[in-house]
Amino acid sequence: MGESPNALVKDKSPEPGADQPLVVLADVEKYFGELHVLRGINMTINRGEVVVVIGPSGSGKSTLCRAINRLEGIQSGTITIDGQPLPAEGRDLARLRSEVGMVFQQFNLFAHKTVVENVMLGPIKVRKVSRDEAHKTAMELLGRVGVGNQADKYPAQLSGGQQQRVAIARALAMRPKIMLFDEPTSALDPEMVNEVLEVMTALAKDGMTMVVVTHEMGFARRAANRVVFMADGQIVEQNTPDEFFTNPQSDRAKDFLSKILTH
Repeated sequence: MGESPNALVKDKSPEPGADQPLVVLADVEKYFGELHVLRGINMTINRGEVVVVIGPSGSGKSTLCRAINRLEGIQSGTITIDGQPLPAEGRDLARLRSEVGMVFQQFNLFAHKTVVENVMLGPIKVRKVSRDEAHKTAMELLGRVGVGNQADKYPAQLSGGQQQRVAIARALAMRPKIMLFDEPTSALDPEMVNEVLEVMTALAKDGMTMVVVTHEMGFARRAANRVVFMADGQIVEQNTPDEFFTNPQSDRAKDFLSKILTH
């Protein structure tokens, strides 16, 4: 893979658990109409920490992820990023979103722009960097996620796994403080999953702060500092991967693991 994808992105972070909160959610409540999707969420994510959020479908995992950069609003509670409360709208929200990279289930690349243009767009439009600088950074990042040789192609000419790696490079080009991944491999064919997880694992090793909603338990075991298990809109338990997978505390987690780890 060459150098790791995060080398361009931030100075080396302190070790996880250095008690430097980057994201703090306090008493977060979220409804969709009558449906109570987030119930009293309290969670702190430290700099350099990789938090993997797992749980059954409909447990609120994706909503939690999307609330962190206000793609979903919340009814009550607070979310702060790097000490700043999440702005409701406007220029402050746009600035905050530029510091929170997001990778979705669907790749959301611009079909009419080449791969390298997709990665250059944010830095030019939002960060106001020069085209030359944006191009240089984009090419380095595309090389680091293993698709440098696809730079002049259009998204439709790439496999799903390649498109998702471009989406990761695009998020990294904004030099975010934290990366959010909302089920980044669930739309991929099975043989493409690992190539995306490898890029994410390299990012994790480099100290990028990450929140990852995923069904990939192997990634959770390998890359997470902490596993957060959600059910019915609540955080049921959280622990290190070793402790969570070998010694789950709650009946809900035991039931969930018995269903997924026997197949």
